[in-house]
Amino acid sequence: MPSFDIVSEVDKHQLTNAVDQVNRTLANRFDFKGVDAEITLSDFSLQLRADSQMQVDQIVDMLRAALIKCSIDPLAMQVGEQEPSGKQIKVAVELKNGLDKELSKKIVKLIKEKKLKVQAAIQGEQVRVTGKKRDDLQQVMAFLRDQALEQPLQFNNFRD
Repeated sequence: MPSFDIVSEVDKHQLTNAVDQVNRTLANRFDFKGVDAEITLSDFSLQLRADSQMQVDQIVDMLRAALIKCSIDPLAMQVGEQEPSGKQIKVAVELKNGLDKELSKKIVKLIKEKKLKVQAAIQGEQVRVTGKKRDDLQQVMAFLRDQALEQPLQFNNFRD
């Protein structure tokens, strides 16, 4: 029976490349000369810091562009509140990795409302979709790509 998995993953290596690219850009940009601004990465959370709010906003935009270049969907990026810390402003950025329970339930509900001949089951941080025909599975993929979900989706492990 054909099946595939719906996941939401961020490639750790590409994320590291994007952060390194932004840090190199910060070191070379004229408007950041003499400014103590950087991005630090720990697991899937980022810490941005700069001297002013405008500079933090520019760093967020540079990070978004670098993520796109490294083929990471910027929808996975969740920017936190700006908090002053001494002379600097810090912003925490989380990258969503894996489907949470609510989003998984929403995906299963959307698939069932479509009334295709497939079954969707939540398995941890992924949703497995099985059906009798490959065409039905491809219809589910196309349908989910058109939906405006708050997190990017990938379709893995397609089996015939």
